[in-house]
Amino acid sequence: MRPPSSRLLRVLRPSARTQQMQIPQCVMTITTSPSPSRSLSSSSSLQPQTHGPLSLRVSAPDITSQHHSVLRNFYTTSSSLNNNHSNNNTKPQSPRSNPQRPNPSDTRTRTRTPTPTLSRTPNEDKPPGSISEDITCDPPLFTRNVLMDVAGPSTAIDACLPDGFHLNNGVKITGGDGCLLVDGEVFAWRPWEAGKSESGRQMAAMINEKGQWEVDAEVWGVLRLIRPKPDLLILGLGASVHPLSPETRRQINLLGIRVEVQDTRNAAAQFNLLATERGVREVTAALIPVGWKGP
Repeated sequence: MRPPSSRLLRVLRPSARTQQMQIPQCVMTITTSPSPSRSLSSSSSLQPQTHGPLSLRVSAPDITSQHHSVLRNFYTTSSSLNNNHSNNNTKPQSPRSNPQRPNPSDTRTRTRTPTPTLSRTPNEDKPPGSISEDITCDPPLFTRNVLMDVAGPSTAIDACLPDGFHLNNGVKITGGDGCLLVDGEVFAWRPWEAGKSESGRQMAAMINEKGQWEVDAEVWGVLRLIRPKPDLLILGLGASVHPLSPETRRQINLLGIRVEVQDTRNAAAQFNLLATERGVREVTAALIPVGWKGP
């Protein structure tokens, strides 16, 4: 029987060396089918068999220290790569945040102006249902007056009496006389006594047949003398309001003065406001007492 060829041994040596690198000191068994024309025999490591398959038992050669270092480095590198790969696979992934689009109804709700409400201050001394419970609200309207800290004119009207007026400078007009406020000065004014008829009778009333307020031109004598002329004349015609006659309105317009007609109380309030804002040179007032009913 012929010994195994060198080509077969070369094939078996690399396979045995690779098996020794993975599992040291192991015995590899190779089973091959017998050839009818060839039979293998060996005295050292090969045992021939005449019948059945051929089994080869090859002991792996010893590995040198150089091979051990190479194998050690190889296993270290592969283990580190395996560990890194396993770490990458087992690393927890943070869930992706899905941005949510804002709801239009929520936006309208956030931008809606809150309804103003009254804030109640709790008080332990008072019962909850007490009428005198403290209520905190907005400041009163008069605190928003821009002219609150501005000093008013000395001729401002403090009170309207049935037979006269009380001024801011302490002057009191009584006896049923009216007042004419011009350029910071106060004049007693009786328009019902101006003008006399041919029979010598005084004008008993200032209301004509048409229900209009009409006086003689002599009533406006003071306004003709002053320079410069005021811009506005405020007429207070007592407790009620009457329209001006065309003749009386024409007389005032010839002086270059505008006119407004009101009752005495509202005329006094308007004069106080406009005189404080614009000055006493721009605004003039002619007031009849509230309780005037004729001579």
